[in-house]
Amino acid sequence: LAALASALREAVDGATDAERLALLRSHPDLAGKAALAGELTSESTAEQCHAGLSSLSADELARFTKLNEAYTARFGFPFILAVRNANKATIFAAFERRVTNSAAAELAEAVAQVHKIAWMRLNELVRPNPTGFLTCHVLDTARGCPAAGMRIELKRRVESSNGGGDSWAEVGSFLTNEDGRIVGGAGPQEGGGGGGGG
Repeated sequence: LAALASALREAVDGATDAERLALLRSHPDLAGKAALAGELTSESTAEQCHAGLSSLSADELARFTKLNEAYTARFGFPFILAVRNANKATIFAAFERRVTNSAAAELAEAVAQVHKIAWMRLNELVRPNPTGFLTCHVLDTARGCPAAGMRIELKRRVESSNGGGDSWAEVGSFLTNEDGRIVGGAGPQEGGGGGGGG
């Protein structure tokens, strides 16, 4: 996965200025006309929705429109930000900070954001084969010794694909041994869950 991301980065970084500008110009505006018309890719739609851009107030939408227009007029390409882990406040702050950048600084920042978006999307598409195992060592700090016989429940966060709240999927439930450890660790199971026990 890292090699693929590196190859993509090298292709973009080795492109001509005109090719990089064409790449940047192919991105949609955040909360722009394509989003309002439902013409974004499913990935962009999910990312903008998760960041709260699908539920903008009329004032927020007007602010986005004004910032999009000012940014594009200044730099010649749309404002690009990896919004997967952002919210409206952080997006507005980045927008207002970056619209005052120099052309060279903003071109570099926009390309860096493209790389970040590509990395996040690759991570979402490619699930690595599980290797190794998860282990746990629980200590009873009040007694100063391992916590034997303690039930441990491991869960992983599952992002909602429809913009709703995230949920938690159980990886496994374990009991610590006399040394406060999960014997055998929580190894991979079918379907990406964990197993093991003690």
